[in-house]
Amino acid sequence: MANDSHYMTLDMIEQITRNDGSQYYELGNVELNGRAELAANRGLIKEVRIVRLNISSSTAVKTYEKYINEHYQMLVWNFKQWVEWQKPAGKIANAFNTILKENHIA
Repeated sequence: MANDSHYMTLDMIEQITRNDGSQYYELGNVELNGRAELAANRGLIKEVRIVRLNISSSTAVKTYEKYINEHYQMLVWNFKQWVEWQKPAGKIANAFNTILKENHIA
């Protein structure tokens, strides 16, 4: 579980390109985007691109944000692998898809 002293607020949508060329969307923030850029520089992913900044903190965002903070920790800067956040079917996947729709991404 994530440490409450470093609660991750998610306020942007990024498009991540995996090394195999496939892409997915993820929520992030400035620090997480920096980590994704570093992962791209290290060859762990191919590319990260910000597609929406300052997304509103809707109910769907708060639901997804709470799930991420309960299940993932902020990586240290010397990480050696890229961790793709899972979106389990049901409440979490629905919240994530709602966020994409609310922001005219999907």
